[in-house]
Amino acid sequence: MERIDGHTILIGLLATPIRHSMSPTMHNNAFAMLGLNYAYLAFEVGQKELPSAVQAIRTLEMRGANISMPNKQAILPLLDDLAPAAKLAGAVNTVVNDHGKLTGYTTDGIGFMQALAAENIDLRGEKMVLAGAGGAGTPIAIQAALDGVKEIVIVNRATDPQGSQAQKNVKIINEQTNAHARFVPLADQAQFKAELADATIYCDATGVGMKPLADQSLITDPSWLREDLIVYDTVYAPRTTKLMTIAQAAGVRHVFNGLGMMLYQGAEAFQLWTGQAMPVQAIADLLFNGKD
Repeated sequence: MERIDGHTILIGLLATPIRHSMSPTMHNNAFAMLGLNYAYLAFEVGQKELPSAVQAIRTLEMRGANISMPNKQAILPLLDDLAPAAKLAGAVNTVVNDHGKLTGYTTDGIGFMQALAAENIDLRGEKMVLAGAGGAGTPIAIQAALDGVKEIVIVNRATDPQGSQAQKNVKIINEQTNAHARFVPLADQAQFKAELADATIYCDATGVGMKPLADQSLITDPSWLREDLIVYDTVYAPRTTKLMTIAQAAGVRHVFNGLGMMLYQGAEAFQLWTGQAMPVQAIADLLFNGKD
């Protein structure tokens, strides 16, 4: 690890809870591998503290920050500009400080698409069924549409606050991209199953599958899944979720957790801050070869 000195440039992570995050380990090791004089620290920041924390990015001349829950939407009015995908998604997970001008980006959707690309999966012109419209689901839906996914079916509880967000995402995709999107209420199980029948990929971008819902899955019947359907769960703790277990029981050949998405969204943020490519394979070896 490089030694911190008077020239070290600070990058932060603003979220709560945050002490479980793998991001400080990922970024600090990447800085060290490339000999970059940066330091990445996690700060326990909620919406109440967010305005002063964002001001600190300017005051301390930090290079930027990652933003996680519950701040991804709350930070929008505190920034000077938004990248196109962040504007469409209405959420930010990365801030870049250019001499006092703060620009917000969303790299979650890019991370998802790049994780698939690393597995030689190209979704251009294909159909995606996506569960969820929150902090992960929304940027995934927007980026997939921007990257050429032809059809996106968003599944969510209609009564959930994110039900209205899901319908908003459908409207944005249909009006501002070349993709076609539609909403299916989670309660309409027959339609949910029917949409999977001709989909190329099913992505669960909800919190179902992680604590306290680690023993649950939105899909419980293996017969809903085909061997050639790609199944992607954005959860990465546990490494094997209930959905993944069900998919494996159905003989699905391509089943993924969210580790790749986490890695590549971090790599995109790293590039935005430093102008250099993260050594993703070395970081993956460092982070992902451990146990749950």
